[in-house]
Amino acid sequence: MNLNILIVEDERDLAELIADYAHAAGYTATIIGNGKDALISVHTQMPDFIVLDLMLPGLDGLSFCKEIRGFSQVPIVMVTAKVEEIDRLLGLETGADDYLCKPFSPRELMARIKVILRRLPSAEISSPVLARISIDEAARQIQIYGKTLDLTRTEYLIFACLLRHSGQVFSRAQLLDFANQDSLDVTDRAIDTHIKNLRRKLDVHLSDADVNPIHSIYGLGYRFDL
Repeated sequence: MNLNILIVEDERDLAELIADYAHAAGYTATIIGNGKDALISVHTQMPDFIVLDLMLPGLDGLSFCKEIRGFSQVPIVMVTAKVEEIDRLLGLETGADDYLCKPFSPRELMARIKVILRRLPSAEISSPVLARISIDEAARQIQIYGKTLDLTRTEYLIFACLLRHSGQVFSRAQLLDFANQDSLDVTDRAIDTHIKNLRRKLDVHLSDADVNPIHSIYGLGYRFDL
């Protein structure tokens, strides 16, 4: 498996040790020691996995993780010298998939990476296009390649649900529940119409994609992936 791991760690010796173990496991590895630089890198090319230190120059690990979770579900393992339970909980609540306290065994880190990967369907490994999609929860806007989609409130709620759970199939009834959270009058039949409109609007921004990323799953519902 040609997995690309981004190691966001400012302790150079530790970062290189993790990279050595990653290479031995058959993965490729990139090291960045600054949180802000790492975020810029992720926007340019989304890795398949992120090993993230909590205490970083430029942008701390919690803020970095929160930013990433705004547009991607790429697996993240946090590593940190902080050992308090509240720190571990904050990391997990921010969106990290796992948490390791320093000092730790690089072998254990590789083992945890493999466990997380086994839990993920292949569709959840992020694509470069997915990395360019961002959700602004406060403004209720979704951008693709920096351009805001012209969505109705219902279209936003449906698409945001699909984006947050890339690779997961949702029935019309489930999407109806999400769309009705604002007490909107949305019917089961209307979901199909909203999906049709979403596909049309996505086609404008994803003309380089071979297939529209909102897939119809016969007898089940809809799934988003690229």
